[in-house]
Amino acid sequence: MSSPVERTISDGWAAVQAGPVGALLRDLASSGGDWYLVGGAVRDLALQRSTKDIDLVVRGLPIDRVRAALERHGRVDLVGRHFGVLKFLPRAVEVAEAIDVALPRTEHSLHHTGGYKDFVVQSDPNLPIEDDLRRRDFTVNAMAWAIGPGRLLDPFNGRDDLAARRIRAVGKADERFAEDYSRLLRGLRLACQLGFEIEPETWQALGRAVGHLNDRTGGSDDDFIVPRETIGKELIRMFDSAPARAFDLLDGCGATAVLMPELLPMKNCPQPPTYHSEGDVWIHTRLALSQLGSDRFREEFHNDPPTAELVFAVLLHDVAKPLTLRTPERDGTDRIRFDGHDRVGAAIAHAIAVRLKLSSFPADGPLHVDADRLAWLVAHHLLTMSGPIDQMKNSTMERYFFSDDRPGRTLQQLIWADSSATIHESGRADMTAYGQLKARIAQLEALTAKRRRLPPPLIDGHAVMRLLSLPPGPDVGRLLTTVREAQLAGSITTPEEAEAFLRSHRTAASPSPPQRGKDRA
Repeated sequence: MSSPVERTISDGWAAVQAGPVGALLRDLASSGGDWYLVGGAVRDLALQRSTKDIDLVVRGLPIDRVRAALERHGRVDLVGRHFGVLKFLPRAVEVAEAIDVALPRTEHSLHHTGGYKDFVVQSDPNLPIEDDLRRRDFTVNAMAWAIGPGRLLDPFNGRDDLAARRIRAVGKADERFAEDYSRLLRGLRLACQLGFEIEPETWQALGRAVGHLNDRTGGSDDDFIVPRETIGKELIRMFDSAPARAFDLLDGCGATAVLMPELLPMKNCPQPPTYHSEGDVWIHTRLALSQLGSDRFREEFHNDPPTAELVFAVLLHDVAKPLTLRTPERDGTDRIRFDGHDRVGAAIAHAIAVRLKLSSFPADGPLHVDADRLAWLVAHHLLTMSGPIDQMKNSTMERYFFSDDRPGRTLQQLIWADSSATIHESGRADMTAYGQLKARIAQLEALTAKRRRLPPPLIDGHAVMRLLSLPPGPDVGRLLTTVREAQLAGSITTPEEAEAFLRSHRTAASPSPPQRGKDRA
């Protein structure tokens, strides 16, 4: 009798067969040989999850015949004849990514460095499918679905681990990780994406091997055994899936100390209890990360999911507090203070983003983390603390929250998460300042039908200089700001009104008096 997991896979496969992808796969399987759906696609069928990854293994056909079968249906690129891997893009079926089609393979490490390039890969069309599955990382990824007969091959009992919601290495965990240390992060990422636990032996082996993530090949400083691009992508995927869980798992296995040691001083770094009764900086950061997956966040931002850039801004917004800590006992301050931690933290966040290649995903996608934008977010996360929000100029609000050059929406979300995790001595978060900020943003949004797109300025600098016979200089900028303030307040609405307003305010162009008696250090 089949297991519940196998029945779920069978039902999922029946649904796939009813669609265009299923028809394509059935036609390919009729070309001869044994065609298998493998890896993440089988796992996701069992979990009733959608998947972008369609990986196939073909046994019993030489690579040229596999290629010929594929070329009848689309474009085929050969990754490597010795690897026996083809990239297939079908013509009539829309797929999110190219389909990997491979012969059964074995892999052997050359020097046992744990680097992904340190392998001899051999393909063999007559190799048993079980041998191909044996080289894979985790049991939930080491199952195959035989497309022709419609049956599950599961030599490493992945179905039981799926049922138990468990990540377990194939065979001996120490050996699997030593073959390729990037598997450490893949296991953590899967635990975050799937909500699975990592079984004890795999977890212990992961902790023993995690220090190797910084091993180098002996070449340049940037020549790591595990490429930084790979590390950056895995970190982003896990934090994007479950921010607080990723925070816990990385620290629990020692990966934080290896990859982002700048975070560790946040542990036991005190905060003023009047404003931060939740605990130290580490606890506050974790609480802020947990807000990103909450119903409150979804309600506040209309189901707009947090981007990876937001998650890392929350992760790093207080990273410099330990470096800027000043206390009454040690420094004679009136209370615990962290003066300048926003500015110092911005530099640290930028350095981490560059070091770990967090910008490896496409720039127009939600997983991309730009180092400059990340630093800007951290540098301005205290904006609501800089003065009364209701007194902030409209042009200043525009600069922060309505500029194409700055991630204003993300800054608003960062301020919300930080405020929500700042628990005052009353036991509640004080969202007063954030509420004022939200109201100001809504007030400006009302000026335009298109969200976050304010009306263009009524006049430019050339017109100001021509109208008032002014030379280029800071006075022109001050006048433009004055006009923009009036426009955003609704006092003027046309270029003609802007010119009349300028004539009546031409005294704003008077040179500023020199400052005296101040040390401009």
